[in-house]
Amino acid sequence: MTKASDLLVRALEQEGIEYVFGIPGEENLDFLDSLSRSQQIKLILTRHEQAAGFMAATCGRFTGKAGVCLSTLGPGATNLTTAAAYAQLGGMPMLMITGQKPVKKSKQGRFQILDVVEMMDPITKYSHQLVSADNIPSRVREAIRLAEEEKPGAVHLELPEDIADEDTEQYPIPASTVRRPVAEEKAIRFAVERIAAARSPILVIGAGANRKLTSKMLTQLVDQFGIPFVTTQLGKGVIDERHPLYMGCAALSAGDFVHRAIEAADLIVNIGHDVIEKPPFFMQHGRMAQGSDHHETNPVEVSEGTQVIHVSFRSAEVDPVYFPQLEVVGDIANAIWQIKNGLAERDDLDWDFARMMAVKRHHDAHIADGRDDDRFPVYPQRLVAEVRAAMPDDGIICLDNGIYKIWFARNYTAHGSNTVLLDNALATMGAGLPSAMAAHLVNPGRKVMAICGDGGFMMNSQELETAVRLGMNLTCLILNDDSYGMIRWKQANMGFADWGLQYGNPDFVKYAESYGAHGHRVQSTAALAPLLRECLDTPGVHLIDCPVDYTENDQILNVTIKELSRSI
Repeated sequence: MTKASDLLVRALEQEGIEYVFGIPGEENLDFLDSLSRSQQIKLILTRHEQAAGFMAATCGRFTGKAGVCLSTLGPGATNLTTAAAYAQLGGMPMLMITGQKPVKKSKQGRFQILDVVEMMDPITKYSHQLVSADNIPSRVREAIRLAEEEKPGAVHLELPEDIADEDTEQYPIPASTVRRPVAEEKAIRFAVERIAAARSPILVIGAGANRKLTSKMLTQLVDQFGIPFVTTQLGKGVIDERHPLYMGCAALSAGDFVHRAIEAADLIVNIGHDVIEKPPFFMQHGRMAQGSDHHETNPVEVSEGTQVIHVSFRSAEVDPVYFPQLEVVGDIANAIWQIKNGLAERDDLDWDFARMMAVKRHHDAHIADGRDDDRFPVYPQRLVAEVRAAMPDDGIICLDNGIYKIWFARNYTAHGSNTVLLDNALATMGAGLPSAMAAHLVNPGRKVMAICGDGGFMMNSQELETAVRLGMNLTCLILNDDSYGMIRWKQANMGFADWGLQYGNPDFVKYAESYGAHGHRVQSTAALAPLLRECLDTPGVHLIDCPVDYTENDQILNVTIKELSRSI
């Protein structure tokens, strides 16, 4: 006979789980005791359940295997909901295990009891209460399968106290061998014909393409046939952005150079499109209304003659601005490989990318502008350039959510997949530091930097203690403007008075040191580069307080870029 909590741990081991992140409560003590005897799984005790969920989700993003997080019932479970939505929208496989009072016999009334299964249902792929020890193997296998299946996301299992203490004769269920379906041959042939017939095709690389093999296939396609490409924010780094055919990242909603590149195309191959990201282009339903200023309001309204090919694991989710003419549905890497082979057999390719390359020259010139700006506090363009110079090719930056996310999406050239972790799905604050900690655990030999606004950092700043306790090597760069800068930018853009969004901060250097981390403060713009290198090269947890100046955000992002791009 096996105790149910022991069986749950064995089932997780069977799935290859290495970490469980979280905060146990009294309802989890059977599971905690069982976990203490695991030779494979390490408990990462955090200081908040939300951070545990962010870490588990990020592990899932890197590995493709479900990250696991743990909480007790009631408030512990409610603290996981933001992380559940973060994983669900962001396509990151994650399993949440929450405790519960005994379900067969309880003497505590409704104390702390919420219907957590029902609460999790709308924000997960699967939410289930374990009501029998015998069902644990099948429920764990099903939950993990769904979490990891495209599109990946969050799943939830609730383990009541009395079920955890039951005995059973069951054993874990091994994972089955699964091969993803591949795209139909006819769809591939039609795609090849349309790409060959185009005059100026472009690739738009989205969230679903951010997979290791897909990155390899897309790089080969671009290298062999010279097709320009743009990325969404969650597609950054799928192809090395130093590539001469990289047209930019759709960081702004409208009016950027990347939108002009898409306008220059007569065929858009949309790879791994996910509706959780703001669309980099709108398809037209009939003719556009007279006098509409679509440059200002929309990403790009592509002409009625512009065709769109949807290449993804799943069929297109059609909405008023996205209704592709051709869908290639199946494993993306395999589909790109088949398209590449089909194009190699053609002798009628006659493309003209002159206009796109003209847009690229303007894009690259603007990205270079401001890299040497010596003003202090540090300006965003200089900040991004210094971080890029300090990070090695395989270095990982993990962004929290704030106005700097737009600057890094536009100006930071990603050299590989999952080297720029930003959240353009739920777009939650507070995830930067926990995601960097998970990045370090999964990639212990690589340089890792969390980049956080002062507002987002303070939402999970207590995890500095976790990072120090675990002996991590990472740098946390705090961009300090004493306000919620993203919302101030929007406030200015909408013509409202600058009001209600400023606050005070602690002394971040002393704050870091109080946890046992190394605290640093940028005193001049010239001092930023050597300080970044020092922190990245010195073991331990480092926090850098860097004052930033966002006063030109509105002018540059809302006026200058649009004027320059429209003039091309």
